[in-house]
Order: sequence, then structure tokens, then C-alpha cells
Amino acid sequence: MTEQPILSVRDLSVSFPSEAGTVNAVRGVNFDLYPGRTLGIVGESGSGKSVTSMAIMGLLPDYAKIEGSITLRDRELLDLNDQQMSSIRGNDIGMIFQDPLSALTPVFTIGDQIVEALQSHQKLSRAKALNQAAELLDLVGIPEPKRRLKAFPHEFSGGMRQRAVIAIAIANNPRVLIADEPTTALDVTIQAQILDVIKKAQRETGAATIMITHDMGVVAGTADDVMVMYAGRPVESAPVDDLFHHPQMPYTVGLLGSTPRVDIASDGALTPIGGHPPVVVNLPPGCPFAPRCPIAQDACCEKDPELLPVRGEKHYAACVRSEEIVDGTLNGEALFPTPQLAEDRLAGVPREERRTILEVKDLKKDFPLIKGAVLKRRVGTVHAVRGLNFDVREGECFAIVGESGCGKTTTLLEIMDLQPEDGVVILGGKDASQMSARERRNARSSLQMVFQDPMSSLDPRLTIRDIIAEPLTSLGYEGDIDERVQELMSLVGLDATQIDRFPGHFSGGQRQRIGLARALATNPTLIVLDEPVSALDVSIQAGMINLLDDLKRKLGLSYLFVAHDLSVIRHLSDRVAVMYRGEFVETGNVDDIFDHPQHPYTKALLSAIPIPDPAIERTRERIAPPRDEDGGHGAPISELPTKGLAKLWKR
Repeated sequence: MTEQPILSVRDLSVSFPSEAGTVNAVRGVNFDLYPGRTLGIVGESGSGKSVTSMAIMGLLPDYAKIEGSITLRDRELLDLNDQQMSSIRGNDIGMIFQDPLSALTPVFTIGDQIVEALQSHQKLSRAKALNQAAELLDLVGIPEPKRRLKAFPHEFSGGMRQRAVIAIAIANNPRVLIADEPTTALDVTIQAQILDVIKKAQRETGAATIMITHDMGVVAGTADDVMVMYAGRPVESAPVDDLFHHPQMPYTVGLLGSTPRVDIASDGALTPIGGHPPVVVNLPPGCPFAPRCPIAQDACCEKDPELLPVRGEKHYAACVRSEEIVDGTLNGEALFPTPQLAEDRLAGVPREERRTILEVKDLKKDFPLIKGAVLKRRVGTVHAVRGLNFDVREGECFAIVGESGCGKTTTLLEIMDLQPEDGVVILGGKDASQMSARERRNARSSLQMVFQDPMSSLDPRLTIRDIIAEPLTSLGYEGDIDERVQELMSLVGLDATQIDRFPGHFSGGQRQRIGLARALATNPTLIVLDEPVSALDVSIQAGMINLLDDLKRKLGLSYLFVAHDLSVIRHLSDRVAVMYRGEFVETGNVDDIFDHPQHPYTKALLSAIPIPDPAIERTRERIAPPRDEDGGHGAPISELPTKGLAKLWKR
């Protein structure tokens, strides 16, 4: 730390005009970046993380008002125009964007885009640039790099696209590397590989790195220093070990407490942060976290607390009571009360004695592989699901885990359709294939679904009353619909006075509760959950997980749960099945699978999940998952004719 910082940010503020008033997206950010070190920036959606990175890159729109100072070495970046910044972007500062597909141009090959990045800042012939591009692809772990240079972005998997984006970001050996949520949409095994690639790129270039993420486990494994942001400003800053083991700001304590851990079994509730992040428009005086803080005092509402040193010179916190907080507790007691879950109505009843809600026997699903634009012909078969057998008992959560393409969603769709092409689905003791159209329609009341994206699953033109009442009217509910809707809103923790509002007026967590209320409307015995918390902030996610757990205990509901976050699955599920290439490779009680995995693929999945503890996360051994010949991971098996196989694969 005796070196001079590569990048210094001082009193950075960014605001945008809006109809509601001035949006103060970033308010007084200060930090220094040093060579070879990583700064993790964490916080909920809207906290100003991405706006800070875009201000550094000079990518904010012209109407944004930017104040403060951003210096790269001794050069002030805020004084530069867009043309001058173009000589710095991609050269001195590289950026890895969250969505690799939108970051790449779909009509140019991967090679052309890397060559463009090289030739924009270096005097290279195309031949030399292509050679360097192949070396970069090899560095980030893409097999057959020279051949892959000719591929288009859509021909790459999500993980390979993100590797290509990293190759472009490090093409000119930047001094600063900014990674903005680089692993959000990736499977856990691919996420672990991408994080390893970023570390390798940092070692190769010696760059200072900014890691922007909401995943505390990722921060624990990658960051040297951490800055926690809330409502546009830093509220705590410290070396990574100090921040995780000795948090001094209530918001940081809440973030850590609301994060489920894959390495610890827990039957209790998570500790959510009550309320919602504020809208940074015309903020009232005082600490913006005060309305959600369990230890707030009158002094907290008078002025915004300064970021002051605590526990030494390197640990800063913006809280008037930070000196009273010791290791995340106040006078030895937890800051945030842990909610009490409802008593389990089926506690003590052995699984063998519980009623079977859903039984699936030898479920299969194949898709034809078609070739030809005009004269289409079948050249093979994709086996998406291959002979699944499982059952779900009353009051039980059965989870299916696996990487993208393994067949999880196809399995759910076949069950929800109640008319599988091959296999048997038994719902409530009756074979779905033997049901009449009327019986199948009535069976829908026992089987409901909560979708991954709460906004796209709700009709924006309907009020909350109409959305929740839709299944009631469709299935002929004979009671008072308005009374039932209000009862459901109260059950999932929504204010019944908001019954006439539209989905756009609610936060992401509230919209997911609306979707759950709609699923509960018909008193189902089984709810299918397709990634129900992946789109939520960690503190809001904790409240949703507690709600699902509470309803399971209180109503005796059964869940069929699909998610890629194994930490959430361990906390909520009773039984788990690990899916690979269309079939289950390991099934059992959740604690047995997580504590004593037997299959190599299960071991690889569990080793890839980040743990929010730096001491544990940095000493763990990663296990590489099995790979296909083309570098795939868990994709469904294809049966192709032997004749012309090599030619088809090349295409």
C-alpha cells in the first residue's frame, strides 16, 4: 500500500433529472485503487454501484450531472470529452459487463471484435492482431481458440461469451479492470471458472480491479477491500476480513445475516432487513437507513452521518452508534430480530406416513434435431429428460438442481402440462393421462406455479385485485372473491389497501409476493417454484424465503423447487435431486447430499458455491465438473447419425 493509487475517486456525485425531481444516484463516493488489489462494491439494487462504474468509464448520458474528481494516475477524467475518453476506455480501463450477449455485437465474429479492441489502441496488422486474439481466448480458457475466432456470439454458451468479454477487456493490458456483476446470469460452476479467469487476468496484467456484485460470497473470495453502498453513498468500508468478521454498520450486519449459507444446515428463519431501499429523490435529512434500522435513535434522523474511522485507520462506518456495535451485536444481542416461523403442522410425522402429492414415473422428453432452412429434415434427437422417477410428499419441499440445459425447466413444463408424451404423472393419487378434460381442468386448482421473473409473469394492465382473482374466476370460485383476495394479500404480507394498484407500483419483492398470492388462491396442495428468488436483492430474498417456509409449515403445502442457488435450496428444501444431462445422478435428504455428496458432479456443484466467509472461501478446493468434448457442461445428450457427424459438428 506504499504505492501510489492507480485510480482515485473523491467526493463523486451523480444526479439525473426526472419528473419526480432530481435523482441523486451517487452521493459522495471516495476510494483509492492500488495495483494488483481488488475493491468489492456491494449493495442492493439502486444503491449506486453501477452508476459509479459508468461514471469512471465516462459512459453516462449527457444529461447526467457529475461532480467531484476521478483521477487516473494524475490525469483528471471528468475534464475529458468523449473522444479523449475513447483513448482510455479499453486501453487504461477495461470493463466486463453484466450481460455478455448485449455487450457483444451479434453480427461480427468474436475474432473481429477482439481485433477491433486491439487495433483501436495498438498499431498492429490484422494477422498479428488475430494471433493475439487467439492467445487471449486461450488465456481465458476457450478451447480451440483459432477456430473459435470465427464463431459469432450466439454460437457461444453464456460462460464462453463472458470469457470472450473478459478477453476484450484485458486485450490491451489495462491498469484498471471493472467487473460489473460479471457472474449474475451464470451457473455456479461457470461462475467459479469466470472468477478464476478474472483473477488470472488480474495477475497477468497487474491491474487494479473493481468487483461490483450483490453476492457476499463472491466478495469474500475475490476482494481485498470492500465498500458497502446504500442509497447512493458508502456506509462502510474496510479490508475484507474486518468487514465480514467485525461489521460496524447495521446495514452490513443485516446483509450478512440475510445471506443463506451452503455450508451450514439451518431449520430456523433467515434474518431479513425490514422495509425497502429508499428512492433517492428528495431524500429527507438524516441517515437513509434509519427507517429500516432496528437501533435507530432521534439523532439518526437529524443529519446524514459521516463515514468515519472505527476499529483502526482502515475501517470506516457511517453510523452514529458504530462504536457500540461489537462483532455485529449491540450489548451482546443481535441487532436484527430473527422471525419466528409457524409451528410445523406435520412435525413428527414420518415421511413414509405422509400423503403422496405428486408421483413421477419414467418421465422422458425428446426434441427432434432439425437441419435445413427450406427442406427441413430430422437428423437426430435431443434427449432433454431421460427417465425421471421421484415423488413429493405432503408438507415437503423437493428441489431439483443442476446447470442450465440439464432439463430442469423441461421437467417442470411436462408436469405442469399434465399430459406427458412419455412417462406417468400422478397428481393426488390419479394418473394425469387418464383424466378427462374436465378432471384435468379441476386438477389445476391443486397445482399452481410461481415464476422466476415477477414482472413478466404479472399483467401490467391489471390491478392486483384482478391478478389474484384471475384463477378464482377461471376455476369457478363460489365465495366472496374480494374477501378472498384481501385474505391472500394479508397471508403473504401485503397491505390490503393496495388492492387497486398496478404491478408497476410495487417493488420486485412485493411483485413476487403477488405472484405467490395468486398461486395460493385456489388452495393448492403443490406449488411449483421456478427460481422464485433469483431476481430479488439479498435482503428482500431472505423475507421471501421465510414466507415460503412459513406457509409450508402453516398450511402443509408441498413445493417442487427449481433454483441454481444451492444456498437457498439447502435452507428451504427437505429433499434434493441433482440433475445432469437429463437424469438424476444423486437424490436424497438435503443435509445428506450437501454434507456427504457421492457423485463427482454433485461434489463439483457444491465446491463452486461461494461461502460468505473469507477465511473459508479462500482455502476451499475447487472440483472441476465433467465436460463434454465441445466444452459443454451438463447439456442434454444428442443422438446423431454417424454419417456426416464431424461435418455437422463443425457447422
